[in-house]
Amino acid sequence: MADPAGAAPSAAEESHHSTHKKEGFWALALGSVGVVFGDIGTSPLYAMREALDHTRGGASELAVLGVISLVFWALILIVTVKYVGFMMRADNKGEGGTLALMALAQRSLGRRSTFVFILGVCGAALFYGDGIITPAVSVLSAAEGLKDAPGIGHLFEPFVLPIAAGILIALFMVQSRGTASVGRFFGPITAVWFVTLAVLGLNYVVQEPSVLRGFSPHYGIALLLNNGWLGFAILGSVFLVVTGAEALYADMGHFGKGPIRTAWFGLVFPCLMLNYLGQGALVIMDPSAQENPYYRMIPEFAYWPVLLLTLTATIIASQAVISGAFSVTQQAVQLGLLPRIDIRRTSETVAGQIFVPQVNMFLLIGVLALLVMFRNSSNLAAAYGIAVTGAMLVDTLLFFVIVRFMWKRPLWQALGAAGAFGVIDLVFVGANLLKIPQGAWFPLVLGTGLVLIMWTWNRGTRILTDKTRRDSVPLTELTEILKARPPHRASGTAIFLTSDPDIAPVALMHNLKHNKVLHEKNVILTVVTAETPRVKEEDRVRIEPVNDDFKKVLISYGFMESPNVPKALGLCRKLGLKFDIMATSFFLGRRSVVPAAQSGMPLWQDKLFIFLMKNAANPTDFYHIPPGRVVEMGAQVTV
Repeated sequence: MADPAGAAPSAAEESHHSTHKKEGFWALALGSVGVVFGDIGTSPLYAMREALDHTRGGASELAVLGVISLVFWALILIVTVKYVGFMMRADNKGEGGTLALMALAQRSLGRRSTFVFILGVCGAALFYGDGIITPAVSVLSAAEGLKDAPGIGHLFEPFVLPIAAGILIALFMVQSRGTASVGRFFGPITAVWFVTLAVLGLNYVVQEPSVLRGFSPHYGIALLLNNGWLGFAILGSVFLVVTGAEALYADMGHFGKGPIRTAWFGLVFPCLMLNYLGQGALVIMDPSAQENPYYRMIPEFAYWPVLLLTLTATIIASQAVISGAFSVTQQAVQLGLLPRIDIRRTSETVAGQIFVPQVNMFLLIGVLALLVMFRNSSNLAAAYGIAVTGAMLVDTLLFFVIVRFMWKRPLWQALGAAGAFGVIDLVFVGANLLKIPQGAWFPLVLGTGLVLIMWTWNRGTRILTDKTRRDSVPLTELTEILKARPPHRASGTAIFLTSDPDIAPVALMHNLKHNKVLHEKNVILTVVTAETPRVKEEDRVRIEPVNDDFKKVLISYGFMESPNVPKALGLCRKLGLKFDIMATSFFLGRRSVVPAAQSGMPLWQDKLFIFLMKNAANPTDFYHIPPGRVVEMGAQVTV
């Protein structure tokens, strides 16, 4: 359980991940710089430019100070107070992220809550919307730096979009190899990037120290009041400085709270703020620099090395988002929000290194579609933000459930904590909704489609489970029938995979009906997903004898783990259940689903569910069962 006081990290948090044991505190802090802060670290490329672009009357000194003020207080309130100060205390055995928070909220309520489930689904769907835009806007912003190259920038202008597309295609093509070999360099490279941001900014802050007045909230409030409704549009652009803040919480399990907080306060926050101050100082000195303040602040002699570093930083930031999408997919599959998907491990030594081919292709197509539709980073920045603000609002609402029901705080405290953040989130959601005509519709349409898929899959599987239960024989009843009329016995062990251990599996009934045999030993095997990220090895397997012929085996996995049935069955030996895996037959029931006019779902949803079922990964591959030992038995079911 999370510690509401946020004092010492839990034992689970300290020990659940192998990297926590092997690496020291500073190594984890450095590693977090590359993975956690890549997205927020590339915001200086476009955030200041977009915010100044919306100010009435151009980049006057007061407008610059107002934007600096809003940037500073956005980083303080959203990143420092909300995520570093509060959200990171609401961990699920050390893990963070919307789905981990959803599972924790369900557990704290002690029952299945439709409201919490819907919030989790919406948060996960919005994450994919963010996951498509981040690589596109980051890499394209870096490639646009070629246009400002001293002397020869005009030569690159026609090739910026193809160069960005080429880099992104290459990035997605190498995903199947994993990042274990190059991942160790992400932290040091991104740390150099942050130091470079600070040095570039400091150069101009020293020349125009009056920009430090922007720390006062007075200038930010004055800018919003003076610009009226346009102030809302400015807020939508200012929000770009905090995109990536949710990664502090989502990646908490990989690095731990302490290293992430240390990296934020010790390196990331000061460097980001110095760069934004420097961009502001440059625009005060030379108002024409507002067109592209980041690239205009790079000295001519250092332009190419800094541009190369910028491009590398955006690739690392994109990689972190892609890896995050793979991780969210794994959690969604385990929690029953998505059908079984082909999830491949890319490293046997580094935990959490996975590759999901379908998601990789989906992201690549989405990213290239964005490049073709929006064509430059300014247009893309208009589409950016709405998905992140929505995901942050979901986190706030789930945080209320944790404070009220898990930490058992009074209602006024829970409303106070979540309400304050909720107001800030709603203001930014409103500001970003203004960008719908300019492109914010894209992540919303994408998110709605994914919500529809997750809702259909979850609802369809529940209807199917209920129907199977109604039409099936309870296991205890079957054992009594078999005692009265014993069938022929076959030597060896039969393992029947089923989602409900209390009813006779379809494959068992078909084996008795058509083959008229029962094996010497019969195991009713169920794989269940816990509402925790990982399950200890000693809690992995539970055996319940039914009678001399049947035993129930329950294998538990956390929502961050990949199931491996043969490996888990190896643990049965210690519990007294011995069998030779290569002399064992695995019986799987393969259901052929047909739509029914009078079912629980509309016909279009039935067809979507059937499509998802047909394209789900084969359980043999998903559970790592030896294919030569599998017997599949079919049955037709209507939904």
